[in-house]
Amino acid sequence: MSVYVDISNKEIVNATKNRLIDIAIGAFSLKGFSGVSIRDLTREAGIKESSFYNHFRSKEELQETIFANFRVSLGKIKPPVEQLEHIAKAMPLKDFLRQVYLNFLDHVLSPKMEEIWRILYLEQVRNKAAREIYLNELVGSSLWFMEAVFAKYIESGKIPPSSPAMLAAEYQYPVFSMIAEFLLLRLDGKATDDIRRRMEEHIAFFCKACGK
Repeated sequence: MSVYVDISNKEIVNATKNRLIDIAIGAFSLKGFSGVSIRDLTREAGIKESSFYNHFRSKEELQETIFANFRVSLGKIKPPVEQLEHIAKAMPLKDFLRQVYLNFLDHVLSPKMEEIWRILYLEQVRNKAAREIYLNELVGSSLWFMEAVFAKYIESGKIPPSSPAMLAAEYQYPVFSMIAEFLLLRLDGKATDDIRRRMEEHIAFFCKACGK
């Protein structure tokens, strides 16, 4: 059974609440948030519609619980910024970037996280919460983090002096594109070997271009 973080009371949620979350993630990832009703969710869960409110005050609170768990999982991909100075001194840039990539694969292929990525892509235009997560916590946070990474590697003398912000943009924007392609291929049940190979090649090419 999946265990989720309950952002409303900080306690481990019960089995019925977990089941509602699991059902909602699957349904939202296919039909969108507005395309799924509370009645749809409770029917699938095998409970009365009124029982939904024993677990969530609204469908919006259910959505926020899903996004809160996504943030927890997302935060495990990258090490704390406070560790970057030590990492830059001890670990070649190529090894570091590859480890972050492998951490991402573990994240996106973990139970339900892949479906939450689909929800974010599906809901970006019509759902402000999904849009803010994508723009701020995926794009914005990733660029900020990678800028900090490159700054530390420059300071440690591991790569030549350059603009950390530009390096972050040049590295990360292709990654965003490849993540989208990876998820779309998996949605259609297609092989992902080629896109995973290209991600590895992107890391190797970028590090070579940096002189490392």
